[in-house]
Amino acid sequence: MRLTTKGRFAVTAMIDVALRQHAGPVTLAGIAERQKISLSYLEQLFGKLRRNQLVVSTRGPGGGYMLAKPLAAISVADIISAVDEPLDATNCGGKGNCHDDRPCMTHELWTTLNQRMQEYLRSVNLEELVRQQRGKPCAESAATVTVKPAGSRAGRRMSVQASA
Repeated sequence: MRLTTKGRFAVTAMIDVALRQHAGPVTLAGIAERQKISLSYLEQLFGKLRRNQLVVSTRGPGGGYMLAKPLAAISVADIISAVDEPLDATNCGGKGNCHDDRPCMTHELWTTLNQRMQEYLRSVNLEELVRQQRGKPCAESAATVTVKPAGSRAGRRMSVQASA
């Protein structure tokens, strides 16, 4: 069981839209550049997100994507489900035919894990994720740090550029 890049990228891209849509529709080219995700991959993901009514698109100059619902109404589970990302810890896809057409000894363990993962992902929404991102230092601004060479008490100030 693992979350593949499809689900991870979809959640990341949705956070990007949520952070920037106040200025108007967000372009996929902008998301691709900021998040280092292939534009063609984003086009596939946003097609699914649009069909599942999580985003709306605007065509033409100044076009792009905006969220179709309030931040609090979009859960991580909604996003992952929209891009067809199955989260399943069982070997049988939940069918119970793991071992000679019967559940294996650990089937209930993995089924319960699936349920807990879904509960957790349903409990986390874009509003919370955006709030977390806004609480972080801006990656595009310079930060000042103090560097102390080994064995030295005096610090030397230097400016560094943070990267996303």
